[in-house]
Amino acid sequence: MEHAVLNWSGGKDSAFCLYRCAYYPDIEIKYLLTTLSESYNRISMHGVRRELLRLQAAGIGKELKEIFLPESASCSIYDEIMRRNLTELKEEGIDYSIFGDIFLEDLRQYRESRLAEITMKGLFPLWNLNTGKIMTDFIEAGFKAVIVSVNDNYLNKSFLGRTIDNSLLNDLPANVDPCGEYGEFHTFVYDGPIFKNPIPFECGEVLYKKYKPVSDSKKDKCYSETVQSNFDTVFWYLDLLAKV
Repeated sequence: MEHAVLNWSGGKDSAFCLYRCAYYPDIEIKYLLTTLSESYNRISMHGVRRELLRLQAAGIGKELKEIFLPESASCSIYDEIMRRNLTELKEEGIDYSIFGDIFLEDLRQYRESRLAEITMKGLFPLWNLNTGKIMTDFIEAGFKAVIVSVNDNYLNKSFLGRTIDNSLLNDLPANVDPCGEYGEFHTFVYDGPIFKNPIPFECGEVLYKKYKPVSDSKKDKCYSETVQSNFDTVFWYLDLLAKV
């Protein structure tokens, strides 16, 4: 039996990725690996609170490994933090890192090149699958998720809090990928076949954050959890609260 970590965002892609890891019967997932904002104690980009992340891990029955990133980390800082943490996992006998990426080839190459530096390998269970089919299969498998953040260049804030279902898929504009693979939206998964029980939560306030354009000097194949764009970008967030 070989061992792996699964990169966990708390959203639909990583949840469905974990579900499909049944296709790898000879690989045991030892940990869920998550990056969080050091300043806000939230999952990077998704904006979901750490408490809910921990409830997800407990509901799945997997140990959680948390990596904290400083606000607006440079590429070199991000790479060093990830290298240090992955090296420790490699020393534990973990040889694979699993990702929910679907079709961003340059992102996959970036991940694989960084892993090769520490003699780890990447696995991509969703690679090149049709994103519309992924969403249909996700829904039919019994997963439940809500939209927790949207890129205002693609979706307005009225999509926040909407359940991932067929009605939502029909309402997505033509320029939005069904899986939000270009960062158009992010989700929080609260129930489904990988969970022992649903994650209790309630909706809080709506927040927004404006990201400035990334300078040309930083566009160097670095895929830290920053918004890389040529224009100002507003992300709207729905703050979810753990329900006691």
